[in-house]
Amino acid sequence: MKRLGLTLMSAALLALPLQESTAAERFITVQSTTSTQNSGLFESILPQFTTQSGIEVRVVAVGTGQAIKNAANGDGDVLFVHAKPAEEKFVADGWGVKRSDVMYNDFVFVGPPADPAKINGGNDATKALTAIADAKAPFASRGDDSGTHKKEKSLWKAAGIDPSKASGDWYRETGSGMGATLNAAVGMGTYAMTDRATWISFKNKGDYAIAVEGDPILFNQYGVILVNPAQHAHVKAKDGQAFIDWLLSVNGQSAIAAYKIDGQQLFYPNAVK
Repeated sequence: MKRLGLTLMSAALLALPLQESTAAERFITVQSTTSTQNSGLFESILPQFTTQSGIEVRVVAVGTGQAIKNAANGDGDVLFVHAKPAEEKFVADGWGVKRSDVMYNDFVFVGPPADPAKINGGNDATKALTAIADAKAPFASRGDDSGTHKKEKSLWKAAGIDPSKASGDWYRETGSGMGATLNAAVGMGTYAMTDRATWISFKNKGDYAIAVEGDPILFNQYGVILVNPAQHAHVKAKDGQAFIDWLLSVNGQSAIAAYKIDGQQLFYPNAVK
């Protein structure tokens, strides 16, 4: 009996790490953008979701274009990005189940104090880009098919300018994320376009400041989509939908609104009630 008791106890002890490992492996993968990651938003809100749900969220932070490609390839359970036309196409093509608005902020132009294009204090994005092109003032673009890059290209198009003709001259494509592009812009003394959240959280501003802001065309909407399990059977649809539901709930929206740096709110929740 004593030997049997020891055997049962040993078996129970051996089983404990297995049970803990199984519990710890309840996670989802979210394909998202560098702005949501670099701004510190995820670091603030994801622990709250995990505490309430028991589901860990693992984020792959890349440009929106790459995030969409990754999700279409099945390398994630949820897509959380900011390029609405591309998101709607993702759903229309069958890769996503449904798209929902989550939050918004805006884009801004930042630049050096010398302001060679004389755009400081402006609130017209296309006018500012026209002035930059006319002055051949250096401009750092992400050039990475991110949501920010897609928006930037649409603004150049609205201004009737093709900056790619000046690629490598005054128009400089970094092929990098937002934080790296801002570092490059400050280092080279160029203008850049950034989402406001990344700018607020950016630590290497130096003597740079916002040059142009407030144009309605600079509105920046974020959306969330469950990757379609009919396309990829391994998608964790139940847990992925639980995360989406939380983001859109009062708790999730409140967590987004509460995230601030130095008293400045970085994102504004706008999920449809």
